[in-house]
Amino acid sequence: MTVASTPELEADRQYLIALIEDEAVFHGDFTLSSGAQATYYVDMRKLTLDHRAAPAIGRIMLDLIRDVDDVVAVGGLTLGADPIANAVMHESARTHRPLDAFVVRKEPKDHGRGRQIEGADVAGKRVVVVEDTSTTGQSALKAVEALRREGAEPVAVAVIVDRKTGAQAAVEAQGLQWLAAIDLDDLGLEPQ
Repeated sequence: MTVASTPELEADRQYLIALIEDEAVFHGDFTLSSGAQATYYVDMRKLTLDHRAAPAIGRIMLDLIRDVDDVVAVGGLTLGADPIANAVMHESARTHRPLDAFVVRKEPKDHGRGRQIEGADVAGKRVVVVEDTSTTGQSALKAVEALRREGAEPVAVAVIVDRKTGAQAAVEAQGLQWLAAIDLDDLGLEPQ
């Protein structure tokens, strides 16, 4: 279990856990992105795009990556990572270590500059990939692959909720640090 670095940040984390339990955990029959079946679904987009949760998400995720040296930007595969990266960017602007944000498109644009990564210039820079939840880690690793093609140095993947379904092992197998703010134990849920 992760614990935030200060009592104030841990209070943010507990507040977010309560919001997730109350508003983002849905019970029923669901098919996950991996194709696996589950009896619950954690819909973090409901909260990453919510005015009550976004500031806490920014502070919690910024705290989660605090010990990752020399990172200049955060982002990930659009759409799930976008509000998280923006929340971190906005919260970091209040610190001595401001971070930029980037968006990784699923495919490069077929017009204009043909970019797959928008926002911060990531070439030659250390970056962290962020996600709302992760089942297999494949969305994060797709972002990592695109970042590496652009000459970036992805060093970690940071998720709000770790579903404990193999994503950590997949990410670590690629030589990246795995960071999770909340796990299933925090939410009183069993891995599926």
